[in-house]
Amino acid sequence: MIAGRLNVETGKFSMQEVPVPDPGPGFVRIKVGAAGVCLSDVHLIQGLLRPKFLQGDEVTLGHEVAGTVDLPGPGVTSVTAGDRVVVQAGYEHNGVTLTMGVDYDGGWAEYLVVPAGVLVPLGDQIPFDQASIIPDAVSTPWGAISSTADVRAGEAVGVWGIGGLGAHGVQLLRLIGAAPIIAVDPIPEARERALSFGADYALDPAAGNFAEAMAAATGGRGLDVALDFAGVDAVRTQALDCLGLRGRLVLVGLSGKPMTIHDSTDFSYARKQIRGHYGSEAHHVPQLVSLARLGRLDFAKSVSARIPLADAEQAVKSLDAKEGNPIRLVLIP
Repeated sequence: MIAGRLNVETGKFSMQEVPVPDPGPGFVRIKVGAAGVCLSDVHLIQGLLRPKFLQGDEVTLGHEVAGTVDLPGPGVTSVTAGDRVVVQAGYEHNGVTLTMGVDYDGGWAEYLVVPAGVLVPLGDQIPFDQASIIPDAVSTPWGAISSTADVRAGEAVGVWGIGGLGAHGVQLLRLIGAAPIIAVDPIPEARERALSFGADYALDPAAGNFAEAMAAATGGRGLDVALDFAGVDAVRTQALDCLGLRGRLVLVGLSGKPMTIHDSTDFSYARKQIRGHYGSEAHHVPQLVSLARLGRLDFAKSVSARIPLADAEQAVKSLDAKEGNPIRLVLIP
């Protein structure tokens, strides 16, 4: 089969012919129906992210996957061949969290082997391309909103960065009743997208009247929650300034750089908080699949392009260059 392989030591990514994997006891082989292309994949190729627990130098990328059960391994009774499933983006093993497509082989391939416990039944209603992006592109903002930030209905929430995560963040905030939802992005097309996904306001962070516009949108009380999906220092500084009393800044985007609180007195006086967030928890993907099956969520406009798996290298370049300002590119084997 063909697979998109990265050598983490040399940084070389290429499509290669590799053997079809066989599932051991407790594992399942999945015939991949679709696999998302995430900015984290680009960052892995660029060396900005590095696997912590990878055995060896090479890994097949891809942590957003949906497909069909092809072959259950010995002892697996929870699924049968032909079942349509979504694959969780990782699992815990010996006290550490392993990430698919980072610490072990992922879904940029025709077949994938994973533990049976990471499979979420999909049903027949959701197409593979839409289902594949639920792990990470949707579950990461859902985890940030529902767990880390603990957003409540009626709270004012700012969303910085309306890319793949931020766009779904807006959609999910609308679902749970956050109000107002204020999207912040320097790209006009991204601001238009935010409004189409349910934002009440869409602001340019570089505008001279930004502070006034934010104050007007929140009625002068500031934000209850600010979500940083960009991982940029300037975003975090601006978001902190926009928080009101007991406001929470949630860091979803990864920068790897130190963060400075410029006015620690104001930070303490207003009882502001900074919370870190990474990925999602095991219950988030089943929740989202259920919401989508019930028609509460629709990911039809989230898939910006469907690209043959063989063209994964071009997909990476397109995403890195933000060609067409995509929400999610999806590889189809």
